[in-house]
Amino acid sequence: MSPKKGDSVAPPAIGSEWRVRYCTNQAIKAGKPTKPHHQLKGSLAYGTHNGQVLPCWQIEVTGGDRIWYLLDADRRTVWVQYAGPHPKATE
Repeated sequence: MSPKKGDSVAPPAIGSEWRVRYCTNQAIKAGKPTKPHHQLKGSLAYGTHNGQVLPCWQIEVTGGDRIWYLLDADRRTVWVQYAGPHPKATE
């Protein structure tokens, strides 16, 4: 069965481990090895999910692809917000 928005990213968290969940259906299409990550800057440093403002981080997957995720420390959950070509918003 294909994952849907809100589903956990495999493998599922166990006990108190952080949960990683898909924020958008577009993010589900990504599935590549990851490289260094950092919090985005300026107006992109924070994003909103379900009315909650959360810090937005980026993983550099390849020279041209990125994964953006929102970090919900209170719920120990990472929401994958975007996965795809390097967004022009960060250039």
